[in-house]
Amino acid sequence: MTRNNIISGLDWWTIILFLVIALFGWLNIYGASYTFDQTSLFDLSNRAGKQFLWLGIACVLGIAVLFIEGKTYEVTAYLIYAFWILVLLATPLLAHNTKGSMSWIDIGPIKFQPAELAKMITALALAKYMGRYDYRMRSWRDLLVPVLLLALPAAIIMVWQKETGSALVFASFMIMFYRFGMSGYVITGGLSFALLFICSIRYGDVALPWGEGDVGILLCYIVLMAVVVGFAWLREQDWKQALVIVGIVAVTYAAGLIVNIWHTVNFNFVSLIALVLAIVYFTAMAIYRRHFNMLLVTVYVAVALIFCGVCNVVFDRVLQPHQRTRIEVLLGLKDDPAGAGYNVNQSLIAIGSGQFSGKGFLQGTQTKLRFVPEQDTDFIFCTVGEEWGFIGSAGLLLVYLIFILRLLVIAERQRDNYSPIYAYCVAGIFFFHLTINVGMVLGLLPVIGIPLPFFSYGGSSLISFTLLLAVLLRLDAERLNKLH
Repeated sequence: MTRNNIISGLDWWTIILFLVIALFGWLNIYGASYTFDQTSLFDLSNRAGKQFLWLGIACVLGIAVLFIEGKTYEVTAYLIYAFWILVLLATPLLAHNTKGSMSWIDIGPIKFQPAELAKMITALALAKYMGRYDYRMRSWRDLLVPVLLLALPAAIIMVWQKETGSALVFASFMIMFYRFGMSGYVITGGLSFALLFICSIRYGDVALPWGEGDVGILLCYIVLMAVVVGFAWLREQDWKQALVIVGIVAVTYAAGLIVNIWHTVNFNFVSLIALVLAIVYFTAMAIYRRHFNMLLVTVYVAVALIFCGVCNVVFDRVLQPHQRTRIEVLLGLKDDPAGAGYNVNQSLIAIGSGQFSGKGFLQGTQTKLRFVPEQDTDFIFCTVGEEWGFIGSAGLLLVYLIFILRLLVIAERQRDNYSPIYAYCVAGIFFFHLTINVGMVLGLLPVIGIPLPFFSYGGSSLISFTLLLAVLLRLDAERLNKLH
């Protein structure tokens, strides 16, 4: 493509939205890091000046990427992926310990986090593999290679670099998998495992008000039974089978309650017996009708039971102490307003004090007096809430929503197999970052420390997000030259 064709083919609405978010973020970084002796937005001795410099560098790199032919990314995707895996493996050997993480490399005066670029590189590799003309996601076997491409960098970042937040972002690729053929039951299964984990940790030590047993175990079995009944009713369209399963569970629990009148009954075992009887019936019906896909539910229940058994082990022995504390505070197991809950408490105070219209630019008291840690990085959304109020916060979220919807429009209008897969990866990454960051600032999700795209202070994240978007814009600019 010629230079004029590239310029005319660019999606300028997306570029405008990017600039609006980035410039408003820069303004809020100035507000969050402002001291009374500062005089300029461009002063390189403070974070606002540095962020403006990073924004300029990111734009220059983004423009350079726009002039690289889109086919180059597809051709070199595997090579770049392999090289970056080596970079991720080498990072802890070169990095210094930063709050328990070994993911930052010092390059002169600059700190660089390779994990940020790993998301874009993984998206390119996934698009390369799944964009083949002979690839179709027909069964779980077709997911093996994509999941391996996804899991390898995520595992290195989480285990080797001890950077949980960046590793969890790779879960955002599930949105792309779902769009291109992955069964919705996979996402349902994943969400149910998250619910099982919460029930096990939050209510595992809460005793039942009747008999013996734990509320957590009872809730876990209720979740599993809901999945089994839901599959029989919604997937198999067999309401009679669903009623029989509900009946088996009801009769088993009724028998347990009756016996408990005379002798104390352990309802953990009653729940297990009810689940086993229901699964035996469900499995027998699947074999009798030759609906062997139904046996996946039996496998799911078996894996889920093992998962429930090891939840506490994972929580106590795998998670880092600060991660356990954050989850305990979020679930209400621990009240630690001066420790793990301090960031969130101060953030909520800052946001609440902004009320409807905010205190005004540079007028925030919580942020100016430094009550909120990380208020210009991971917790920058609280600065928006305090100084710009509900109007500013809602307006920013609306701009993000329009931006993500625009990415989906770009994804759906592509004319090849490669570009839409990459586009959905990009949309998923931005959506995940936005949801998790705002959720943790509002105290709705655990604090895992991931930046707000184009908004939080930091050169690595700003450059990586800009390059991620620039590659998509280049691929989109070439769509008119491709045949359906």
